[in-house]
Amino acid sequence: MTDRVWVGTRKGLFQLGRDDAGRWAIVGHWFPGDPISMMLPEPGGRRLHAALDLGHFGVKMQRSEDGARTWSEAAVPAFPPKPDGLEDKDPMRGVDLPWSTQMIWALESGGPGELWCGVVPGGLFRSTDGGDSWVLARALWDDPRRRKWMGGGYDFAGIHSILVDPQDVAHVTVGVSVGGVWTTRDAGASWKLIGAGLRNVYMPPELAADPVSQDVHRLVQCAARPERLWMQHHNGIFRSDDAGENWQELNEVMPSSFGFAVAVHPDDPDTAWFVPAAKDEQRFPVDARLVVTRTRDGGRHFEVLRQGLPDEPAYDLVYRHALDVSRDGMRLAFGSTTGSFWISEDQGESWQTVSRHLPPVLCVRFEA
Repeated sequence: MTDRVWVGTRKGLFQLGRDDAGRWAIVGHWFPGDPISMMLPEPGGRRLHAALDLGHFGVKMQRSEDGARTWSEAAVPAFPPKPDGLEDKDPMRGVDLPWSTQMIWALESGGPGELWCGVVPGGLFRSTDGGDSWVLARALWDDPRRRKWMGGGYDFAGIHSILVDPQDVAHVTVGVSVGGVWTTRDAGASWKLIGAGLRNVYMPPELAADPVSQDVHRLVQCAARPERLWMQHHNGIFRSDDAGENWQELNEVMPSSFGFAVAVHPDDPDTAWFVPAAKDEQRFPVDARLVVTRTRDGGRHFEVLRQGLPDEPAYDLVYRHALDVSRDGMRLAFGSTTGSFWISEDQGESWQTVSRHLPPVLCVRFEA
C-alpha cells in the first residue's frame, strides 16, 4: 500500500509518510517559501515534477530523477509569439489575453515519456521527451470557440483537469474553467467539444446549456472503467457513463452539491468522494461543519462522513486538486486552505489529523 503523499502548498512541497513510530508525519520539505501549484509523481515513483508559481519571477519547473533527493530546473511550457494585430481578449472582461504561461494548473502522465500540462491562460501542452521540451496543442488553442473561454477561478480561463485514457493514451479529455469539456482521440491533432446535459445557471438562459459555457471545477476518471467520469461543477455534481459525451446531474446531495474537489475509486466506478461547501460568497463548509460525502452506488445515494474531522466550527475550503485517493482505493488524503491535513485509511469512514499547521494546500497526490 502507498505510504507516501506529496503535498504542494503556498510555501513549498511537502512529503508525508510514516515516522519511526508508524504515525503519519511530515518527512520531507523542498522549495520552502515557493508556491507549488502542481506536482506529478510519474509511475514508478522515481521521476517527479513540480511546478512553481513564483509571481513576479514567473513560472518554473523542477524535476527529480531520484525520488526527490536532488532536483534540477526543467523546461517550462511556453506559448509561441502572438501574431501581430491578432485580437484575442477575455470575453468577460474585454482585456487582452496573454500568450504566456501564467500558472501551471495540471500535470499528467501519458504514454512512455509523454506528459500533458494544462495552464492559465487556457493552453494545453504536450511533451514526448519527459518534460525536456513542450509543444502547444495548437488544434485546441486555435479553435475559434476557445475565444469564448473566460476566467473562473482566475482572471483568465485555465485547463485544470487532464484525463488520459489508460486503455488508449491517444484519448485525452480536459476540463476548462470556464470553457467546458473537450476531448481528442488522436493525441491532440483534433478536438471535440462535448458535454450534453451540463448546465450553468449563472449564465444567461440561452447559454445555460451551451457546452462551452460550463464552469467545470474538477473532472476525474475511473482507471478501470475510463468511460465513467465524475465532475464537480460550479452548479453541482454530474456523472457521465460515456466518456463525457453526455452527463446526468445528481440532485439533492446533502449538505451541498457545491465544491471543488472530487476523487473516484480507481477500480469501482460507482464510488466517488466530494468535499462540499456553501456557495457562492461564503465558500466554506455548510454551517461551518467540515465533512466528506461519498457515493457507492453511482450517485443514487450519498453518505456524510465526519468521524475524525473537526467537531468545532471549521472554515476550511478544499481546492480542486487537494483531494486524492490511493491506487488501491483504500486511502484518501486532503488538505485545506487553512493548512490542515487529514488522511483516511478506510475509504473515508474515519479520518486522522496529520497537521493543522501546513501552509495553504494547493495539491495532494499519492505516489504513483
